[in-house]
Amino acid sequence: MTRAEKLREKIAPFADAIVITDVLNQYYISGFRFTDGYVLVTKESAHIVTDFRYVEAAEKLAPAGFTIVTPARGAEMATYMHDVCAREGVKTVAFEEARITYAEHEKLKDAFGVDFIPSRGVIEQMRRVKDKDEVDKMCAAQKITDDAFTHILSVITPEMTEIEVATELEYFMRKHGGEDKSFDTICVSGSASSLPHGVPRNRKLERGFLTMDYGCVVDGYHSDMTRTVCIGKADAEMKRLYNTVLEAQVAAIEGAKVGMKCAAVDAIARDIIEGAGYHGAFGHSLGHSVGLEIHEAPNFAPRSADFFENGHVITVEPGIYLAGKYGCRIEDMVWAHDGTVTSLTHSKKELIELF
Repeated sequence: MTRAEKLREKIAPFADAIVITDVLNQYYISGFRFTDGYVLVTKESAHIVTDFRYVEAAEKLAPAGFTIVTPARGAEMATYMHDVCAREGVKTVAFEEARITYAEHEKLKDAFGVDFIPSRGVIEQMRRVKDKDEVDKMCAAQKITDDAFTHILSVITPEMTEIEVATELEYFMRKHGGEDKSFDTICVSGSASSLPHGVPRNRKLERGFLTMDYGCVVDGYHSDMTRTVCIGKADAEMKRLYNTVLEAQVAAIEGAKVGMKCAAVDAIARDIIEGAGYHGAFGHSLGHSVGLEIHEAPNFAPRSADFFENGHVITVEPGIYLAGKYGCRIEDMVWAHDGTVTSLTHSKKELIELF
C-alpha cells in the first residue's frame, strides 16, 4: 500500500480529502520534492499541483497513482483543486493546522468552497514510523557523518578556530554526498562546551572539552551525532564526568527495548547522571526522533507518554553541563525494528585526547 493510500484510509473517518501544503509532508506522501504548489488526496484520486518548473521532474520521479498538473500559478492551482473536489462530491477537506498560515488557510477555504477541518496531525503520525527506505537514507547520511568525525580527527590542529572546525565538518559532508547540513553545526570548546547549543566562535580551540554536534541530509533525511573530545590532557574530574556521560549513554542504548515507555528510557540515563552527583546538570531530554526533520516525535523525555515502537529512530544523547566550566555530550541514533534496537552510529566513543 502506498503512503497516499494509507493517508486516504486514515482521513476517511473524518474528511473526504486532504490538501497538503507543507513541503516535507508533500514529499513524504508523493515521493516528489518541490517547493511551489500542493498535494491533494481525495477518496478517489491523488494530485501533484505545481508549476511548469517542476513538471518534467515530477513526471520522472513521482510514483504511480498521482495526476500531475501545472496550472499557471496560485489562483489557478486552487481553482483546479476546487474542480476536482466538485467533480468527486467532496464535502470536507482536511488541512494541516500546525503547518499553514492563517492567510493561506483562508485563501484555500474560500477557493474550495467546502468545509475545512483540521487534519489532526495525521501525516506526522504516519511519519513517526520509518520504513526501510527511510532508514536506508538516514544510514547513508550517518555514514557520511561518521566519516566526517574520522576526518576531523586527522586534520584538526590547536591553531584552528571553532568556526574552522565546524566548516571543515560541513565541507567534508557536502563533498562526500550530503546535500545539506542537518542543522547549524555546534562546535564549542573549553568553557563554552557547557553550552548545550553553543555557537562556534571565531577563536582558537580552548584546552579542555570540544563538543561537536552535527549531521547531514541525504535524499531529504537527516543524521545527528555528537562527539566530545579533549584538547590536551583531561584531568581526573573531566574523565569522571566524561565516563559518567558515556556510561549513561551506553546503558540507555542497551536498556532500550521495543514497547518500552520513552520516559523509562530517559530515566535509565538520567538516574546514572543524578546518581553520580551531577544533580541538575542534565537539563534536556535524552533524545528526539529524526527523519525528514531533525526534531520529530516521539522523544525520550521524562514526561513523554509515548512508547518506543518498531520503526522509531530516536537519538540517545545524555550530557552533563557545568556552567562556566565545561560540558560533555555523546549522541547516537538508534532504530527500533523487528523487536530489536540497533544503533545507526558507529564512531568510537571512548575519550579521545588530542595534542
